[in-house]
Amino acid sequence: MAAYMSGFGNEFESEALPGALPKGQNSPQRCPYGLYAEQLSGSAFTAPQGANRRSWLYRIRPSVMHARNFRAAELPLWETAPCRTTTAHPIDQMRWGPTPLPDGAVTFIEGVRIMTTAGDADARIGMAAGVYVATRSMAATYFYNADGEILIAPEQGALIFDTEFGHIDVGPGEICVLPRGVKFRVSLKDGPARGYLCENYGAPFVLPSRGVIGANGLADARDFLTPVAAFEDSQRPSAMMVKWGGRFYVCDTSGSPLDVVAWHGNYAPYKYDLSRFCPVGALLFDHPDPSIFCVLTSPSTQAGVGDVDFVIFTQRWQVAEHTFRPPWFHMNVMSEFMGLIFGAYEAKPSGFVPGGVSLHNAMLPHGPDAAAFEIATHAELAPAKLENTLAFMFESRLSQHPTHFALTHESRQADYAACWDGLPDRFERQRP
Repeated sequence: MAAYMSGFGNEFESEALPGALPKGQNSPQRCPYGLYAEQLSGSAFTAPQGANRRSWLYRIRPSVMHARNFRAAELPLWETAPCRTTTAHPIDQMRWGPTPLPDGAVTFIEGVRIMTTAGDADARIGMAAGVYVATRSMAATYFYNADGEILIAPEQGALIFDTEFGHIDVGPGEICVLPRGVKFRVSLKDGPARGYLCENYGAPFVLPSRGVIGANGLADARDFLTPVAAFEDSQRPSAMMVKWGGRFYVCDTSGSPLDVVAWHGNYAPYKYDLSRFCPVGALLFDHPDPSIFCVLTSPSTQAGVGDVDFVIFTQRWQVAEHTFRPPWFHMNVMSEFMGLIFGAYEAKPSGFVPGGVSLHNAMLPHGPDAAAFEIATHAELAPAKLENTLAFMFESRLSQHPTHFALTHESRQADYAACWDGLPDRFERQRP
């Protein structure tokens, strides 16, 4: 069973063998147990103190023994920004059903299907969003992403991430984040798996500023969990795959790269149970802006605006009086990639199902469908609890461009916009 340390962005230290972590310095002439000292930097050396991210790893062999002599590899469905599909298609609101699980053996890495991209990975701005499907574990193959950090949100089936820093178990209702450059392998815990993935090219995710909410509420730093040190001492032939510059490369290695016996620092993978999120909302009237549901944000150069925001809509009480309680109709400068992990979403009670996706791009109008509008305008406004529901958004200040996979996928609902056809003309032209 995986073990964890709590806290977000903390300075952690952990050792799998007693005395493996050097005391009082980072790089002694001879490390305990004959280990190699290696620093993994997630920021420029000269970044301000609050933004400087790095960890020191004490490993059996340095990474240069695991990642060299690369050859090209192909993962054509994992696309990278800037990406403009050649498929002619007008702008539109879009929605997809769940991506079917494949019949053959597909690993987590092979099963990534990117559906939208935004920005430019080389410029370290923007994101990619999509789904993953997996029917087998990665076994003797390892992976790291040099283009960005990865946020994973399982929808079906639990996963085990064996990383350089330790083990992370994550299942539906949880997320995990793997920083840029961290090596890992993914195993299936209880059968075939499917879920959502966001590749963040920009600044690492941080907790959003709470502003007038104050010091408490939303996602609490203590509920984020980072694994304790665990290592593999293996000499079996293995493969290391790397995503770099939007392309994939692989090399052979004679042992496991997950050979870190001890580590310390503030740059490490973590997980979070979304049921720990403490929502805030309207106590008297009106529906607040959805920014109050932000779990994590990747800050941009524009103050207060995220390159990527990870937002969730989970169970909560609704008590607002004389108020249309679902999200209102709106047009937004942000682009919204939305998924459903379980239950139903209040603004789309039909057609949007677990495993599905919707895309409401920048400045394209959207809102509750006709059925949701009808229910909400006639509902008794007694206190009501939304239960058994968990939806999320990967929201960006950048426009999200659908990939060829997304535009041509069999699950794309060509008639999605018809969900608004039933909205009547309610204008009272001769109101007394």
